[in-house]
Amino acid sequence: MDILIVALASLIVFALGASIGSFINVVVYRLPARLSILWPPSRCPHCLNQLKAYDNVPVMGWLWLKGRCRYCKSQISLRYPVIEAITGIIFLLVFLVFNVSIFTIGYWAFCSWLLALSLIDLDTMTLPNPLTKSGLVVGIIFQMVVGFLPEASWVGLIKHLMMGIAGAVLGLWLFDGISIIGSIAFGKAAMGAGDAKLAAMMGAWLGWKYLLLASFIACALGVLVGGGAIIRSRRKFGQQMPFGPFLALGAVITIFSGEAILSSYLRLFLPAS
Repeated sequence: MDILIVALASLIVFALGASIGSFINVVVYRLPARLSILWPPSRCPHCLNQLKAYDNVPVMGWLWLKGRCRYCKSQISLRYPVIEAITGIIFLLVFLVFNVSIFTIGYWAFCSWLLALSLIDLDTMTLPNPLTKSGLVVGIIFQMVVGFLPEASWVGLIKHLMMGIAGAVLGLWLFDGISIIGSIAFGKAAMGAGDAKLAAMMGAWLGWKYLLLASFIACALGVLVGGGAIIRSRRKFGQQMPFGPFLALGAVITIFSGEAILSSYLRLFLPAS
């Protein structure tokens, strides 16, 4: 019986995540184009016919239509169901790790913001202010709720509020500083302003300590991927590369493994006396 309950709950969570993934696809397409993310309802970008409700079922709708519009037969990008499935998997992993808790709801929201920002950065090399600013505000609220809930403690609320604000300020200053130093060293912009705002958003959610870890992971991944692309002659040295996805991936890794990584680091480099 317990296995059936867990399986049913997992299916519901995956379906919820896939539905949010469908909305993320809308945000990623419409926000850079300065279109409303709420109206009109989902429609084919080629013939502009509104999609039927059963065509809009996450993942399955694409399979039923065999990847083509019902009306004009234009091809529908495979990216849509892939993003829906990835979001569903992320929601499921968060649920399995954090169970039924405020952290599950909070990290569902955080990961959704990160995924939307990553995809937009890959498409347009920009990180829209409406997403980074709203994500920062929600992150601060999340910190306040986490601090207040366990014992209805106003002291905890203020402590977590200050932690979120400190993380946001550190993220902004840290990446603005990196951008300034990089610009002086290379004679051109080394990092976009959106990266600092994304780091501020991450700091609001993670706090200053885990922000530093996520940033280190992001930089390490960026060096590995960028260096590998240069070695394989797929990218020229100095060519711009979106850094938002690396920051987002660093944040997600920190959500799941940040505590274990920091504990291992402290045991390795600060052995007990």
